[in-house]
Formats: sequence, structure tokens, C-alpha cells
Amino acid sequence: MAYERGIFPWYSDGQPILWWSPDPRMVLLPDELKVTRSLAKTVRNGGFELKLDADFEAVIRGCAEPRRTGTETWLTEAMIEAYVELHRLGYAHSVESWRHGRLAGGLYGVHLGGVFFGESMFSRERDASKVALVRLVGECHRRGIELIDCQMASAHLSSLGAREIPRREFAALLRRLARRAPQARWE
Repeated sequence: MAYERGIFPWYSDGQPILWWSPDPRMVLLPDELKVTRSLAKTVRNGGFELKLDADFEAVIRGCAEPRRTGTETWLTEAMIEAYVELHRLGYAHSVESWRHGRLAGGLYGVHLGGVFFGESMFSRERDASKVALVRLVGECHRRGIELIDCQMASAHLSSLGAREIPRREFAALLRRLARRAPQARWE
């Protein structure tokens, strides 16, 4: 699997889907998640119901919705089908924020051993994806996941504690942590 080698699919501006392994690589160590006071309050009192793998396809389709900054998405129908199949096989998982029975936000990625390869997140309500990330970190602690791959650098991820590391350091972490053993649905 390409993920074991630190390679992920990336789509850009009408080009074919290509495989990427950026240097440096953005990662989040679960113990380094930064939760602001306001986010902690939202986690406690925000009214979100958090679920794991309850509606994986709805999460990936939410991630495929156009962003405020543009209309394109890298998540083509073929990519959605591929990730849904990875989910069915026990490799891909979703963390979901629900409010009043509606999906408000979430994230999905691929889990291999001690690594969660985060693919995308989305929010239809303020902080819904951040609350899902906090829940993912809790799940990482519970499952012995030591590394969350965030792929590409962004100010948003940096504000949550993610940082860049050299690709060679990332590759060494993968050799130690990434083991291909599909999991059942996350409960």
C-alpha cells in the first residue's frame, strides 16, 4: 500500500490524480494537540454527538463538497469509491460530529498500525471538524496510534499543534509504526 511508503493521492486543477510524498511532511503527535479554551468548551458543551464510522460515505462526500475558496475537489467519484472500499476492508475510518441527527462535520483517513493517515476534514458548523479531531486524538490514545499524518502544511493544522518534519524522519517513523492489518469498524 502506498501509504506505508508515505505516498498519498493528490489532485490539482483538472490534472490526473498523482501520487505525492512532500518534504517536509506535516504531522501531529497525539500528545501535542493544542486545544484552546474555547475549543475545550465546545468539546464539553457544544452539543455535538461524536461517532466513529457511523456514515463513512457521508463524511467523504462532505469532504468532497466545494470549499468557500473554490469549486473544485480532488475527490472524484472514483476516489470516493476507492476510499469506501478501503473502509469496507477495515483500513479507512471516519470520525463524525453530529448535531440534531445531522452530520455537521468530520474527518476520514487510513489507519495502519500506529499511524492514522488523515485525508480530509470538513465542517458545516463552526468547530465541527476540530471537535472530530479532538475525538480522533482520543481514539489514537486508545488504539496505540502514535502519529497522525496531516500531509501538507497549513496554518490551521499548525494552530492545532501539527508540525513539519523532514521526509526522511517521517519515513523512519513509518517503518517503525505503519503495519498493514485492517481493523473492524471503529466503535
